[in-house]
Amino acid sequence: MKDLGRTKFCLGLQIEHLKNGTFIHQSNYTEKVLKRFYMDKAHPLTSPMVVRSLNIHDDRFRPREDDEDILGPEVPYLSVIGSLLYLANSTRPDIAFYVNLLARYNSCPTRRHWNKIKHIFRYLRGTIDLGLFYHKDTKLL
Repeated sequence: MKDLGRTKFCLGLQIEHLKNGTFIHQSNYTEKVLKRFYMDKAHPLTSPMVVRSLNIHDDRFRPREDDEDILGPEVPYLSVIGSLLYLANSTRPDIAFYVNLLARYNSCPTRRHWNKIKHIFRYLRGTIDLGLFYHKDTKLL
């Protein structure tokens, strides 16, 4: 058996061991996802979600209307949702609610839902360096 030292990378998670704790992020994975879906040069945003309306007819997250077209197979909606769910469940809880909201429409996504996914990508572009930080508790040592 050989000691390889502290883990720095595992299952797409980047692990940085610092003096006061451990920082876990997915910057490399996020960059790959942005490039894969051609959003790596998108204008960055600072908010993960647009404001929802209390009026059901103005809510952008309402189900498909009868006159709205469903996205075709050329739009990788399911692949995008899968990639974003992996990020949300691993190191980006800030996008979890929004991604789960959009995952409701996997069976019949519309252009309106696709535009909301682009909003998440733009937010990720602006916050690519975010992750989870676990403080080291010196009292337990």
